[in-house]
Amino acid sequence: MEEGKDFYFNEAGLMVFTKEYHLKRGYCCKNKCLHCPWNYGRPKSGRTRTK
Repeated sequence: MEEGKDFYFNEAGLMVFTKEYHLKRGYCCKNKCLHCPWNYGRPKSGRTRTK
């Protein structure tokens, strides 16, 4: 893994994986990652709930 390409450290000092890393890994871990290329756990845009 290469810092800056596969991951970086945020302001809190935590390691954050990039979109490139996730694509290289090849699957979604379903942990709602910040840079998930599969958008797991993200709200669907343009959709509204109806009663």
